[in-house]
Amino acid sequence: MENIIFGNHSVQEALNQKKDIDKILINMNLKNKFNDLASQARKENVKVSYVPVQKFKKYDHLNHQGIIAEISDINYADFEETVEKALEKDEPATFLLLDGITDVRNLGAILRTAECTNVAAVILPTQGSAKVNSQAIKTSAGAAYKVNICKVNHLKDAIFYLQSSGVKLIGATEKANQNIYETQLTESTAFVMGSEENGIHHSIVKMLDETAKIPLLGEINSLNVSVACGMFLYENLKQKLNK
Repeated sequence: MENIIFGNHSVQEALNQKKDIDKILINMNLKNKFNDLASQARKENVKVSYVPVQKFKKYDHLNHQGIIAEISDINYADFEETVEKALEKDEPATFLLLDGITDVRNLGAILRTAECTNVAAVILPTQGSAKVNSQAIKTSAGAAYKVNICKVNHLKDAIFYLQSSGVKLIGATEKANQNIYETQLTESTAFVMGSEENGIHHSIVKMLDETAKIPLLGEINSLNVSVACGMFLYENLKQKLNK
C-alpha cells in the first residue's frame, strides 16, 4: 500500500516537496540526529514514530541511516485539466472541495461516496488537509484509486477557477437559510465541506454562490462530515438524474 523512501536526504526532500507521507520511522537511538526533520514533519501533520532498532531489521538491505518514510502511491490529477474535461461532457459535472478535513477516516469515507456518486474531482488544499495515506485508502474501499483527487495550493484559487468556468459553488453550513432539499442542483455544481470543529473558513464562505444545510430534528446540532457530505452528494445526484 505504501512506497518506502529511506535515508536522511531522501526523507527530507520528500518533506520539502510536500509528498503525502503516511508516517516516518526513526531509530530511537538516533532521535537527536533527526530533531529538525521530525519537527518539520509534525508541523505538516506527518506522524513520526521513534522505534527500536529491531524494527529496521527487514530494511537492513537498504542504506536507511536509521530513518524510513512510507508514502502513499496515489497519483494526483491535474486540477485545471480535470475540470475542463469534466465540463466538456454533455451532463452537468459535480466537484467536491474539502476545507480543513483532517481525519483520514472521514476523508476515506468521503472519497468512497464521491466515487459512488460520479464526482468529477475531489479537491484538497496542500496544507491543512488529511493525507491520502494507507488508512484513508483502506477506508475508501479502494475508491481513492478510482476518483480524481486534485491538490491545489489554495482553495480560493480553485473556487475562482470553478466560478469562472460556470460552476455554481455551494457551501455546507448549519448557518444557511435554506436546506439542501430546497437548493437547485441541476447544473454543474461544486460543494464545499468544512471540518466538524470549525466548518468552512469564513473567508471562503463569502466567496460562495449559495450555502445550504441539512435539517436536524434531534438535540445534536451537527452530523459527521462524511455523513453530511453523502447526503449532499446523493441529493445532488437525485436532482441531476431527474432533470
